[in-house]
Amino acid sequence: MKIYTKKGDQGETGLFGNVRVPKDDLRIGTYGTIDELNASLGVVLAELNGGAVRVTPILERLLRVQGELFQLGAELATPKGREVPTALLADADTARLEQEIDEMESALEPLKTFILPGGGKVSAYLHLARTISRRAERELISLHHKEPCRKEALAYMNRLSDYLFVTARFANHAEKQPDIAWVAPPKK
Repeated sequence: MKIYTKKGDQGETGLFGNVRVPKDDLRIGTYGTIDELNASLGVVLAELNGGAVRVTPILERLLRVQGELFQLGAELATPKGREVPTALLADADTARLEQEIDEMESALEPLKTFILPGGGKVSAYLHLARTISRRAERELISLHHKEPCRKEALAYMNRLSDYLFVTARFANHAEKQPDIAWVAPPKK
């Protein structure tokens, strides 16, 4: 199979079921941002695999999240009224994120202030992924206003950025890097 089809040369792309839509369609933009998020998690995983820190739970969990993002992308690439070619994200997937957030937080010092993105390299990459996740969520909400999306997908995307935030803190903890507290400048 060739990677290029030339079908998109006029500004359209295909959804599952041979439905053509403009490449700037909100649906395409939304799953494009989810793909960007998935790629940023690939950078995190590459750093974990080749870097000094090998936190196996983070590796395994982020690989699972990458698969879940593919599930969500497949759902968004399927026109309404058509059967999605993969399992859909469920409440249990969001509940698992919550459980893992709670597990990681139990090893961390409670936050007493805002923190700046950074610390170790893995944490910095995870904070970047978190911001992409928030953008993907905003785009999903915009799509939801135009074409209602499943509540399970909305909840998952909302929880995922929290998950990535806590995972970034957990990575710093594993690397024995402190979180960087934001110190507000005094009022003038």
